[in-house]
Amino acid sequence: MGMEIATRAALVEHARQTIKVGSQSFSAASRLFDRETRERAWLLYAWCRRCDDIADNQVMGGELGDQSDLDSRLALIRDLTAKAFAGEPTGDPAFDALGVVAKECGLTPAMADDVLEGFALDAEDWRPRTEADMMRYCFHVAGAVGVMMAVVMGVDPEDTDTLDRANDLGLAFQLSNIARDIVEDDAAGRCYLPAIWLVEQDIEPGQHTKPHHREELSEMAARLVELVEKHEAAARLGAARLPFRSRWAVLSAARIYGAIGRKVRAAGTKAWNHRIYVPRWEKALYGARAFLSAVINREKHPDGPITWGIRDFRPGTV
Repeated sequence: MGMEIATRAALVEHARQTIKVGSQSFSAASRLFDRETRERAWLLYAWCRRCDDIADNQVMGGELGDQSDLDSRLALIRDLTAKAFAGEPTGDPAFDALGVVAKECGLTPAMADDVLEGFALDAEDWRPRTEADMMRYCFHVAGAVGVMMAVVMGVDPEDTDTLDRANDLGLAFQLSNIARDIVEDDAAGRCYLPAIWLVEQDIEPGQHTKPHHREELSEMAARLVELVEKHEAAARLGAARLPFRSRWAVLSAARIYGAIGRKVRAAGTKAWNHRIYVPRWEKALYGARAFLSAVINREKHPDGPITWGIRDFRPGTV
């Protein structure tokens, strides 16, 4: 007897447990959605989390496992993702969950490919040379997920302008993560700061997290946070077009992740002495402010025209 896809209810429950363990922040934010959108967000999250875990050979974002044989793990992810889009059972509830949400919302294989390209970059031990390289990486690992989430929230897959703004939110998230995790990433042998930035600061390769370079590091982190704020402001314009509860959830997440970046900038050279986070009471405050913003729904346009979009981040287009 062949494999069968579990019932939708079973897949939703599996996804709910996954997001509860995998990300308390996303789990909390998802409660702001209406029930249908919330369940679909969980289903998409389950696939993202599982892909991440297979690629990094880890469990629920825990300790990295043996990193050899990455190519075969990426091939497995691509194969199971293709089966999910074809509506075939995969034997893995997270990939079956993708099949269900893709069918319900009109997610496309191309959207999933954009996400999977981010795992491929990490697999190649890739390093950004320019700011454009860094932004392309942010697109693949976060912006592309934002695009899929927008479709889950009801945005038409053909509405490229609103999808561009959803991508902006993902870019802001990832840039905040890069700023917060510079030292942590270096310990894992990864660097997402553009090599050109390091050269401009006269920092020798592999030395950027050394104590005597903390001043330069804080300057580069402030530069990252400037980009966070630019893309965060653009994302707010897209949020204005969403249904109320989705708009509230997006604006809450934007404020919380923006706060991480701003805390890094405010801490200066001490930003990496301990892991920066947003406490629960502060998240609640941002949620309340986001509620008011969602009700008023008059977002300020970022300074200057918005001249960037998804097309800028796909390989061969930068």
